[in-house]
Amino acid sequence: MIKTIKVMLLPNNKQKTKLFECAGTARFAYNWALDYEKANYEAGNSFLSHYELRKIFTKLKTQSEYAWLNDYSNNITKQSIKDACKAYQNFFKGITKFPKFKSRRKSKPSFYVDTSKISFTSTHVKLEKMTTSLKKNKQKFNLVKLAEPDRIPIDAKYSNPRITFDGLNWWISVGIDCEESHENPTNKEIGIDIGIKDLAVCSDRSSYPNINKTAKVRKLKKKKRRLQRRISKKYLKNRKGERYCKTHNIVKSERKLLKLTRKLTNIRHSYLHFVTSEIISRKPKFIVLEDLNVKGMMKNRHLSKAIQEQCFYEFYRQIQYKSEWHNIEFITADRYYPSSKMCSRCGNIKKDLKLSDRIYHCSVCGLVIDRDFQASVNLMNYGLKIQSQ
Repeated sequence: MIKTIKVMLLPNNKQKTKLFECAGTARFAYNWALDYEKANYEAGNSFLSHYELRKIFTKLKTQSEYAWLNDYSNNITKQSIKDACKAYQNFFKGITKFPKFKSRRKSKPSFYVDTSKISFTSTHVKLEKMTTSLKKNKQKFNLVKLAEPDRIPIDAKYSNPRITFDGLNWWISVGIDCEESHENPTNKEIGIDIGIKDLAVCSDRSSYPNINKTAKVRKLKKKKRRLQRRISKKYLKNRKGERYCKTHNIVKSERKLLKLTRKLTNIRHSYLHFVTSEIISRKPKFIVLEDLNVKGMMKNRHLSKAIQEQCFYEFYRQIQYKSEWHNIEFITADRYYPSSKMCSRCGNIKKDLKLSDRIYHCSVCGLVIDRDFQASVNLMNYGLKIQSQ
């Protein structure tokens, strides 16, 4: 089993410059490979593999015009050419659309680090060819500080190390080869109903409130709205004809807005990790979640913002991979399964149930129950039925 660990880097100013240069080198190699493949196809020739392209690219580096490529690790360009060839092949297989050229402004700065060249200490990561000097005091430049000490194991088998920039900070993500869990959980099954009022209601009567309704998050959202209005007014004030002039103050304000948006995202994702880890820690036999039509739900203009803030897909994704880690069976209920409309006692389906009806009243057996709790019980029963079959 491969687990991916992502840790923030704390580079100094010179290291930041070098990291941006490495990302630029990766972008150049990707665009070059894609352009070469495109021209080769238009000429009526057969597809060139990444091995052939890399040989051509190596000859390119001997030219004086492209001599600057020798100052950077060849593993960066090697992997970028591989990625371009894979994206090109996927287009012809019908998996994806035609790959786009990477833009300096719009594309996410990132590059690959070779597994044999990277090494970790408890506090630093050593990268390849951050400096071309062989002097001992200059070699320290290759060591980039990690924000979380002892997070990445020192003696482990690494896979696909990537360094990315998210607009604020540099991050390193690396896959670690771990042993699989062979323990078979035997505790009571859990059905989970996710919604807007509460993030999750479980069949074992535990519920998790919506974090977006807390005072802290509401205060940050209000601050974000005000900052957005301030930036918009600054753009209008600095308008010159049909063009908008981007001043240094606007750049500063936009950076503040980016930090605030990232803070809100981190709060929500951190809460999701807390909830999913707590559910998994109970070690149930299986977990059942409903396959929600989030795309269709987002068309409701009254609820779209609340649905977006709840991060349903991220919750679903975390529960799924954490279940696999702990050898817990994960079951997805059918999208059209009437988990909310069906009575958990007699099985009667109430077709006229509205979204505003938070308490379920069964007209056949007289059951009065919370709507969300009943949905979670029905999902658990759905899982039992699937297992029995």
